[in-house]
Amino acid sequence: MNGVWEAGEPRCQAALAVLASLCRARPPPLGLDVETCRSFELEPPERSPSAADAGTSVSLLTVVVIVCGVALVAVFLFLFWKLCWMPWRNKEASSPSSANPSLEALQSPSPRGNMADKLKDPNTLGFLEAAVKISHTSPDIPAEVQRSVKEHIMRHTRLQRQTTEPASSTRHTSFKRHLPRQMHVSSVDYGNELPPAAEQPTSIGRIKPELYKQKSVDGDEAKTEAKTCGKINFSLRYDYENETLIVHILKAFDLPAKDFCGSSDPYVKIYLLPDRKCKLQTRVHRKTLNPTFDENFHFPVPYEELADRKLHLSVFDFDRFSRHDMIGEVILDNLFEASDLSQETSIWKDIQYATSESVDLGEIMFSLCYLPTAGRLTLTVIKCRNLKAMDITGYSDPYVKVSLLCDGRRLKKKKTTIKKNTLNPVYNEAIIFDIPPENMDQVSLLISVMDYDRVGHNEIIGVCRVGINAEGLGRDHWNEMLAYPRKPIAHWHSLVEVKKSFKEGNPRL
Repeated sequence: MNGVWEAGEPRCQAALAVLASLCRARPPPLGLDVETCRSFELEPPERSPSAADAGTSVSLLTVVVIVCGVALVAVFLFLFWKLCWMPWRNKEASSPSSANPSLEALQSPSPRGNMADKLKDPNTLGFLEAAVKISHTSPDIPAEVQRSVKEHIMRHTRLQRQTTEPASSTRHTSFKRHLPRQMHVSSVDYGNELPPAAEQPTSIGRIKPELYKQKSVDGDEAKTEAKTCGKINFSLRYDYENETLIVHILKAFDLPAKDFCGSSDPYVKIYLLPDRKCKLQTRVHRKTLNPTFDENFHFPVPYEELADRKLHLSVFDFDRFSRHDMIGEVILDNLFEASDLSQETSIWKDIQYATSESVDLGEIMFSLCYLPTAGRLTLTVIKCRNLKAMDITGYSDPYVKVSLLCDGRRLKKKKTTIKKNTLNPVYNEAIIFDIPPENMDQVSLLISVMDYDRVGHNEIIGVCRVGINAEGLGRDHWNEMLAYPRKPIAHWHSLVEVKKSFKEGNPRL
């Protein structure tokens, strides 16, 4: 029976299937007993893989083969690109430079002798002539300019001497290290390349700073004129018998209105600086802008000290229920400005606008000397006078701190010794800074007079600044030092508060 199953013919299989279904029926049909069914030994046919399963296996095998082939192709293309395409492309990019030797000779750095030989080559000169032309459609550069360029090139070829820069001093390395990045000047040797086109000076399109400076000065003058607050008339006379300075306050004119009613209640305070303990004042004149005071004030002072004294007049507006408003002030630095004080002399002065009384902080005397060959700036602190008292005892412990500034940054600082319990210290100490000549226009000096405190922070009595960007005497002193090198230039400088001296500077300094 097993041989019949293995034959696999369709009819035999169908007959056997019908016979098997009859044997499984309950009860079995007539004429078909159990032994007969058993004798057939019916067994289910083994299923062979169908055509669909065979097709699926073939398709999967095909997909695997295709994927492997694509991967091999991709690997082959990548290796070809890395080994063949990139070297060929680099070779092609480097070929134009080798094709134009004159251009390569101009762009690549070479010794001076080789450069001179290549410039003598007629091919190179021909290339330079073609380079100075703008285009084929635009007109050429005039023949005079081309001739000057050729002469300049030939002059460089004849100059075969070796040019070396002077060795930078080791003392200047620390200064250059502190300079900002944009201020470092790199040494450029123009012997190995063509001269830059910007070498030829021309005045077309160039900014003239002196024109703008003149406008700014005019603007400052107009601003100061706008800040005047009327005029005041007074006279000075010295009484030799009693050794007394007599100050006669006469009148004021055209004062500004401080009250809501359009008038003021003015009065004047008088100081003979640097002594602020002796304060005198006039009577209050009600509701007037042109008061007439006509009052005399006496200050006992020896005649020899008058040259060191200053007259300070402060004009106030009286308010009964609030703080008095300051109208302005007048400071007469030289008492002998109008006369020798032997006779009474009338003086008119503009009242300068002020919101608070200016305090006399004192003065400092120092000298400046610059040696261009050595690049050395020497500041000699000589002495101070009439310093402000910072201690309870009525004295100070002053010392001087000098800071080297560059674009708002402090590069170095040095100090003098401390003088105990004095308002008129004498130092005679030299402070030296190493500054290259090319950086003198970029630096300035900040001179600070400090009061030393054993406990707590040291206090600033006053400061002054000298430099190309300073104001007033600080700028004039600096320019005079540069105009007379190797010569000490000494001046007295008034000390001012830090806020007034640095309106645009760095507040940390």
